[in-house]
Amino acid sequence: MSRFIAALFAVASCASIAHAQSSEPASTRPPLTLARALALAGATAPSLEAATAGVRAAEAGRTVAGYRPNPSIVAETENIAGSGQYRGLRSAETTAGLALPIELGGKRSARIAVADAIGNRARIGTVLAEADLRLAVTQLYIQAASAERRVVTAREQAGIAREALRAAGVRVQAGRASPLEQQRADVLRINAETAVERAQRLAEVARDNLARRTGQPVTAPLDLAWYDRVEGFGPVRPIEPAGTLALAAARADATTAEAQVRLARSQRVPDVTLSASARRLEATNDVAAVFGVSIPFPVFNNGKAAVAQARAQSDQAQALRRAAELDVAQDIANAQAEVANAATSARNASGPVLASAAEAARIARIGYREGKFGQLDLLDAERTLSETRTAAIDALATYHDAKARLERLVAAAPSREETIQ
Repeated sequence: MSRFIAALFAVASCASIAHAQSSEPASTRPPLTLARALALAGATAPSLEAATAGVRAAEAGRTVAGYRPNPSIVAETENIAGSGQYRGLRSAETTAGLALPIELGGKRSARIAVADAIGNRARIGTVLAEADLRLAVTQLYIQAASAERRVVTAREQAGIAREALRAAGVRVQAGRASPLEQQRADVLRINAETAVERAQRLAEVARDNLARRTGQPVTAPLDLAWYDRVEGFGPVRPIEPAGTLALAAARADATTAEAQVRLARSQRVPDVTLSASARRLEATNDVAAVFGVSIPFPVFNNGKAAVAQARAQSDQAQALRRAAELDVAQDIANAQAEVANAATSARNASGPVLASAAEAARIARIGYREGKFGQLDLLDAERTLSETRTAAIDALATYHDAKARLERLVAAAPSREETIQ
């Protein structure tokens, strides 16, 4: 009789668990995919707006760099308000004309080269901002998807804990177990329901964080099929950092610094100012032409210090470029290893390991209801299943995060044609 009751209870328990796992109505709304989240975030991202404004500023700076110096209007009056024949304006001499600075030493072309380099760096900065935004949104999407998975797992574990409490009650009523087992099972049920509440709060926070990036509430279901999918990852192949964004930015900085050296050298060449004026003599009412040349005399500042400063900054930029080559190569190699290891862990944790833990827990439940296993055996199997499910979720999150970081590292730099547009 007791075996019949236990078997009947086992069938009812399995049906109850299946109902608990499918109790939530399936949403008919299309899921919010990662691609859609990236598109929404790109339309409202302040970082992209700032990068675009930087490009516009660089383009305006290129226009300013091409301008020539403005001429000056020169006007002066001499021999006035004196004594004798110079009293009043009787002997005044009024001169009016134009003074035109002439740049020497290639200053204008040097300014244009600096402006072009700054514009190229600004355009690379826009691509960098897009790559950083993609990584940030992807990581938020991963956090939200893993939080959703943890909610599902917590609800399933809560359902299992409730069924375990019922099974313990049946055993206690049949006199086959002490009331201590029922109390212990009730504690586990309370903890499991608390875990559900905690998982739900974390899922809400993760969705809110994703909504802040996308610019609209995240009410649609997430693409959990994408989250559960682990793509094949073959042997690690070396990836050269030469065409990556990070190295392109370092090279652009070095190019800008070298252009600054050329500009500093051009500044050492003094400019010439030519002037042409007309002078009117008040006493005779005659007009005469006046021509002038002005050349600065570099006594105190001959520009050597500015050239030395620019050269030091160029050396610094070149050293940082070489350091970036080493760092990027090392980061790519580490990221490749992390993706490969995470893919293996995720594939095993969500595959055979999880299946074995679930089967062991199922056998332990049946054996506990039939009196073949003790409660400690059941609790150990359930704890193993819960930890395995959590490990599977964490492994998937680690895999997707490592893959996103690798994609950010190996993101291709824009071509020269794209940067000079």
